[in-house]
Amino acid sequence: MTLDSNWFSEAFNDGGSAFSMKLGPGKKLREVQSPYQKIEIYDTETFGKLMVIDGCIMLTTRDNFIYHEMMSHPVMFTHPNPERVLIIGGGDCGTLREVLKHPQVQTATQVDIDEQVTRMSEQFFPELCESNNDKRAELRFDDGIEWVRNAADGYYDIIIVDSTDPVGPGEVLFTKEFFNNCKRILGAGGLFVQQSESPLYHSHSIIKSMQQNLRGAGFADTQTLLFPQCVYPSGWWSCTMACKNGKIPAPRNQKSFATQYYNYEVHQASKVLPEFMKNALA
Repeated sequence: MTLDSNWFSEAFNDGGSAFSMKLGPGKKLREVQSPYQKIEIYDTETFGKLMVIDGCIMLTTRDNFIYHEMMSHPVMFTHPNPERVLIIGGGDCGTLREVLKHPQVQTATQVDIDEQVTRMSEQFFPELCESNNDKRAELRFDDGIEWVRNAADGYYDIIIVDSTDPVGPGEVLFTKEFFNNCKRILGAGGLFVQQSESPLYHSHSIIKSMQQNLRGAGFADTQTLLFPQCVYPSGWWSCTMACKNGKIPAPRNQKSFATQYYNYEVHQASKVLPEFMKNALA
């Protein structure tokens, strides 16, 4: 949706809101219709490059670091020894890059059904793809749901679901059946994390049902983390973590590499829920 030829705007009708970015001189840089979705790249005046999939903002150069760091580092610093990591989705490769900053990682497998997302990211967001050739990285262009269904019991230490919204094909990634398979392929003490939409708009719906489905699938503990993301609906986002056995451990304060948003204090603060969310999730 565009307000006029100089702006890109995504309206979130359910929330009665929209977010707009002024386009730069390049305006639309590329548009590709893959077998699965329409991918567009825009040049913006103040947010750098913008990736849009099926009309929804996916990421910008300016603020993607918040999302990618919060989808990866909290769970990575919570697991005591994250050696084998599975990323479902994440075709822009930003989450993969952050995961591979952790020296304990032996293998990081990214499974995204649409190769075109990765190719567009390589061209327009090369900084996100700088770890794609890391010897520990494995990029698979396959159905993530089938991958999880067919994976060996207890193989992974961490599963990160860097998914689109729970509509259409993405809806399956939020079901109890999918969470059952994720739990099965995690080892003892394994951790799961998935983006869980806007705290303001979705606490009573998506976040609540996601926590219920995770516990219904047998995960012993769940925890929702909050962080800003101005280009997403409401400007406020979340991810939800779950532990296969026992309580979610306290995070390790052992960061040895540079980040732009994440640190130990931010991690601790992200676990604090406002009263309306406590009531919604009770």
